This record gives sequence, C-alpha cells and structure tokens, in this order.
Amino acid sequence: MTLPAALRRLAAAGLVCLAPAMVPAQPAPATLPSTAPAAVPASAPASASAAAGRPAASAPAPAHAARRADCPPLPKPLDPAGIPQALQKARDRGLLWRVEKDGRTSWLYGTVHAARRGWMLPGPTVMAAVRASDRVALEMDLLDPTVMQKLQAALRKPADAPPLPPDLERRLAAQRDAACADPSMPEMRPELQVSSLVVMSARREGFDPAYGIDFVLAGLARGLHKPVVSLESVDLQVQTLASDDPKETAAAVASGLDQLENHSARETLTTLATAWSDGRANLLETYGQWCGCQRTPEERQAFDQLVVARNPGMARAIVAEHRAGHAVFAAVGALHMVGPQGLPTLLAREGFRVERVEWPARP
Repeated sequence: MTLPAALRRLAAAGLVCLAPAMVPAQPAPATLPSTAPAAVPASAPASASAAAGRPAASAPAPAHAARRADCPPLPKPLDPAGIPQALQKARDRGLLWRVEKDGRTSWLYGTVHAARRGWMLPGPTVMAAVRASDRVALEMDLLDPTVMQKLQAALRKPADAPPLPPDLERRLAAQRDAACADPSMPEMRPELQVSSLVVMSARREGFDPAYGIDFVLAGLARGLHKPVVSLESVDLQVQTLASDDPKETAAAVASGLDQLENHSARETLTTLATAWSDGRANLLETYGQWCGCQRTPEERQAFDQLVVARNPGMARAIVAEHRAGHAVFAAVGALHMVGPQGLPTLLAREGFRVERVEWPARP
C-alpha cells in the first residue's frame, strides 16, 4: 500500500511543519553531488516532525487526480543532471547554529517540511556545515528500510479502531476529495490523514511536502558517505502523533478539519515556511501568537507535547553523539530550535558555546 508522503499531526489546531516527515512518496537520491566550499568561513557569526523533498522521479499520480483539472499540481522533480549547477545557485535558508565543546564543532539546523521547489537544495553555508561534520542527525532516518517498515505499520489504522463520528467522517472524506488524496489514505489513522491534508493544503500556492529539505539532507549525507542518525524512535513518534483514545482522536480530527475548512492551516503553513526561508527566528519564536493554534489550554498542551516535550530527548541524543567524539550536523524542524526550551538553549545549558550563523550578504 502506498501511504501519502506528508504524515504530520498538528498541535490541536493544525500545526504544520513541526512533526517529522513520515513516509516518502519516492526515495531520496542515494548520492547527491556536492559542490559547496569545504568549510564554513570562520568569520561567519554563528545561526516543524510530513513529508519530503527529493530530486528524483515523481511518484505516480492517483488515478482520480489525473482525471480532474482542479487538483493541485504534482511536484516537479529536479533533473539529477542539473543538480550540481542548481547547488551552485542555491542560497542559504533556514536557521543554523554552530555549537562547540571539547574542541569539536557540531551544528544545529532548523528545517521546514513543506516548501517551494526552489528551496529544496542547501545553500553554500549549510552545505559547508554538512561537509564539516562526520554524521548527520535527523528526527528519524526515513531512508532506513527498517525504520520505514515499522513506521508504515504503525501509521495504519488499527483494525479494531472505532469509527469517527459520521459528521467528522463526512468532513474528512470531503477534504480528501478536495485534495485529490491518494485512495489509500482512509487506511491511515484519522489524525494522520488530517495531518497529511494540512501539510498538503498549500500546494496550489507552490508549497509542497515534496520540496522539504529533510530528505535532501538524508540523500546528501549518503552521497557524502556520512552516517545518518535518528534522534527519535518510531514508537516515540507514533505516541506523539496519534492517540488510541477515541475522544482525543475525534478532537484532533475536528480541530484539523476546522483549520482546513477555514483555510487558516494554509495561511499558517505559508507564513511559517516563508519565515523559515528568510531565517526570521523572531517570527518563529512568536508562533503561538499568530498561528491561531494555542487558543485554549488543550491546544497549548498539545503544542507542548508535539514540540517542546520532545526537545530534551533530542538534545540528549545530540549531546551523546558529540560527547562520543563526533561532529554532528543535527537537522530538525525549525520550531524545535527557538524559544527558552529550544535546542540551542538546551545545549548552552550543557556547556556548549552556541552561536547563530548568519548568512553571507547576497550580491
């Protein structure tokens, strides 16, 4: 069964680009050419768990999508032969920090899981940081076949799961139809269906989970023969993204559907992705003030569970890799990086020297 590419649970009101990309529609390249400088300039001041971008052949379109003119456009893959030239033209986006301790340098990079096609490839400073590291750490290594098998099994709707209330099922079916979703989507847990639909909601504006940088980084690491480390387990991801409580499931689905129906999910996604592209950490830090997703105690608790509560575990995993003698390039959703509980702050508390890397001025 082909599961959709973007499988992300929202914090009760439809947060997007926070939870990790879940199941790829197509594999990332086994090798991705690298043409960036060998190191980040020493003078450079130092810098949201869907789907995935990968410069490979596009996944087949669902049959009903091919028949309907009103379906969102399918993602356009990059031509592998043109990737070296595209890398030379790519500019730095996102948020990057240099973290130093015990004479070694590691890196923290905030990503976004749905983006524009022109944002897929890392710019020269980010590429140099990857090259300067000896391993890449991601929320999960979705190019690991074992991880993928476990994840696909966990994301399927349990056979004994109670059905959604009829009104919610009707609304969910309408959103699947409007999105020209893959016919297999109803086999997924309902919360993850909504999450997938939300991440797909801005495709008509050019923001697609197929263009996220996470899978490009995974392919790049393999092309550079660097190990890829998962900072979280499949079990933890599924526990964070889904619930076996029918009331919690219904509440999450209803909230996400509200966001889809009033188009606020699309607006939040595009604002968040644009803030990421521009490196606007200050806007990301105030996410709760403009996302419309933390209006109630329940929504704030859901956000904490989805984002904030995961940060200490990821920080411990990064610290352990660095302490073991590695130079780590750790790339996770950008909202895990900002605020008083963000990864840069947590590593500073562990004795790291943490410095934001600003991008070189563009000509």
